[in-house]
Amino acid sequence: MPHVVTQACCGDASCVYACPVNCIHPTPEEPDFGIAEMLYIDPATCVDCGACVSACPVGAIVPGHRMPAGQERFVEVNATQYHDPADGAARFPVDPARRLPLAPIDRPRQLAVDTSISIGIVGSGPSAMYAADELLRQPQVSVTMYERLDRPFGLARFGVAPDHLHTRKVMELFDDIARNPRLEILLNTEVGRDLTLADLRDRHQGVIWAGGAPTDRQLALPGFDLPGVSSATSFVGWYNGHPDFADLYVDLDTERVVVVGNGNVALDVARILVADPRTLAATDISRPALAKLRSSSVREVVVMGRRGPAHAAFTLPELIGLVDSGVPVTVDAADLEALPAPADLDT
Repeated sequence: MPHVVTQACCGDASCVYACPVNCIHPTPEEPDFGIAEMLYIDPATCVDCGACVSACPVGAIVPGHRMPAGQERFVEVNATQYHDPADGAARFPVDPARRLPLAPIDRPRQLAVDTSISIGIVGSGPSAMYAADELLRQPQVSVTMYERLDRPFGLARFGVAPDHLHTRKVMELFDDIARNPRLEILLNTEVGRDLTLADLRDRHQGVIWAGGAPTDRQLALPGFDLPGVSSATSFVGWYNGHPDFADLYVDLDTERVVVVGNGNVALDVARILVADPRTLAATDISRPALAKLRSSSVREVVVMGRRGPAHAAFTLPELIGLVDSGVPVTVDAADLEALPAPADLDT
């Protein structure tokens, strides 16, 4: 049975270059690569060799006969991408001359000048870790990361929903990167408090700023600062145990909650608000947040967007995660036919 790309797909294309039969699309050479929600394996072309499994940095590819619980629908999601025979004719072959340096390599690429190079990176989230991984392929390079929190990995730790266990597995890859003896991660170290940008420039030949956005962009709407209104950054940080939001007051003594926006974070928030606390107890969710959710009065969550489902910002894997969680979902009947989902997706 062919292999299947599941919800954890990060779309970095390592699997594309590992595949000997060009069955994983879109490739970086194809025009829809930059806007694709995830990559897909063509079940009719896959020879079940498993090369993509070892190439995938987040463990998103599994044999079709060994699908993890809750990911079974992705067998159909992958196959649906290739229902139209014309699709195959439009697929671009992988051009070996244009291959990106994303797949695993046997030896580091050499720099032209054999001197030691020190690079400083502000932050330790996904962008910082991927940058460090690429830099450390050069044997002359050493990297120092400056992380203001007491734990590394940024959004991978504090931004991914706690029940998305497969997505959180990317931290195992980051652990491997962090074991490199030429990488040092300085925790509880904040630029602007413990050292200046000038200090970084004196210490290193190059500095990469990967600290992310520390605050939200506030809605220009009356009432955004009223009690009971929280930003996505603060609410997600609260249930993920982010130290900046550990003391956030969250009022769940109401039966209805409105989420403004219809992206992936909106669906995460909606699912967490109505999820069974017994299920969440097996995750890394903040224990104070779990206690609050256990006593929650919320029975309905309204996800509100400016446009219909055809223009929604959430991705198909996120929608499937919500629907398959067992939470009843309803959509405005006038827009049902526009949902970007497989034909039998129950809503």
